[in-house]
Amino acid sequence: MNHGVRPARPHLKLTEDGRSLREVLTYARRGSRLTSPRQQRGWEQHAEEWVIPDEAVDAEDFSFAQWFGREAPMIVEIGGGVGEATAALAAARPSYNVLSLEVWIPGVAESMWRVGEAGASNVRFCSVDAVWTFEHLLAESSLSEVWTFFPDPWHKSRHHKRRLVNAENAALIASRLEPGGLWRLATDWAEYAEQMAEVLDAEPLLEGGRVERWAERPVTKFERKGLAKDRDIADFAYRRV
Repeated sequence: MNHGVRPARPHLKLTEDGRSLREVLTYARRGSRLTSPRQQRGWEQHAEEWVIPDEAVDAEDFSFAQWFGREAPMIVEIGGGVGEATAALAAARPSYNVLSLEVWIPGVAESMWRVGEAGASNVRFCSVDAVWTFEHLLAESSLSEVWTFFPDPWHKSRHHKRRLVNAENAALIASRLEPGGLWRLATDWAEYAEQMAEVLDAEPLLEGGRVERWAERPVTKFERKGLAKDRDIADFAYRRV
């Protein structure tokens, strides 16, 4: 983790002549308009307390503990979607701080509604790029778990470079897990499942592999879509050695 002045967040990096730098990112930003009553309610009721503004992370003294209001073991979810898994899993783990990294603002709003409905208050939401966050805001050996459920498969060959699970990102994420910490993943895209296994099996800081479906993880919208198309759902669990 870098201390002091951090490099610019993605979307803010400039070339030497002042133009926006084109970057290979693991996501595409979508619309930010809230379209349903529960998204509106979620945002109105919880955003002030639960959303960490993008610019907040630029402060030299930024700390997640300050935003959670306590020191506690930490779990990071990469890509929380609309919060179906986030709400259920966080509500069952009140002694943990759960950081949900999600760039889609309507998804964040709906997630907050779900977390509130589940009676949980231990989740904070941040829309800063996940890879940048792991690199610059999270210390080595600081996380109890990482959850990555149904990440964008970027199924076109020319987009594979945008997949989250590659060798470089796996080494980074593994380094942030505490010894014995767990990285749980799931995908409904068979070819991405093969890549996940290949990449994570090769990461020296991790041991594990494909596992039975994690019973605690609720069946999400993405999983239902995959099942409707007769796709095989692959769950993985890797432990930091």
